[in-house]
Amino acid sequence: MEEYIFDHLGEERSVLNELYRYTNLKALYPNMLSGHEQGRLLSMLSHLVKPQWILEIGTYTGYSAICLAEGLTANGHLHTIEIDDELAETSLAFFDKAGVSDKITLHVGDALDIIPRLDIIFDLIFIDAAKKQYLEYYNAVFDKLNNGGYIIVDNIFWYGKVADPQIQDETTVKLREFNDFVRNDQRVERAIIKNRDGLFVLRKK
Repeated sequence: MEEYIFDHLGEERSVLNELYRYTNLKALYPNMLSGHEQGRLLSMLSHLVKPQWILEIGTYTGYSAICLAEGLTANGHLHTIEIDDELAETSLAFFDKAGVSDKITLHVGDALDIIPRLDIIFDLIFIDAAKKQYLEYYNAVFDKLNNGGYIIVDNIFWYGKVADPQIQDETTVKLREFNDFVRNDQRVERAIIKNRDGLFVLRKK
């Protein structure tokens, strides 16, 4: 099925393919990369929302930021936050190669410190960073999201662990708590997409 999916998605942008290959050769934990399948979905969702302002928590090597930036309005801008300063040089280099460096601002540091300093109301927020802090990120960004705006949250299945009550490691428990909180949050409408490791798509009422 994976081969079938990639065959029908069409070719990956050359700069994204180069970034994919570079990440797999040079970066730790290359499975954290969004990749072609999820990248096309993020691009499509961004085009549907037509955001002027995007916030991404968890840049890694920049693949998802490039994809999300494809849907920005003509004067739109994306702010992305990455805690690992060693990844910044790679991200910035590929933002330049992709022709989006003028549309993306990279912040290096703890998202929970940086978010309060961003005096922006966002149209689209993508959360894909430390899984144990998802609920903290969610609470930190909620008031910075437009009514009718969207939050996309990655890895909500955590390789299926959240659905197995016998698994009680800290990360799984924290993700389970986040998923349960969102399920009961009456401020949002919810959809779940079974893409890779699961995406929550949330619309603020």
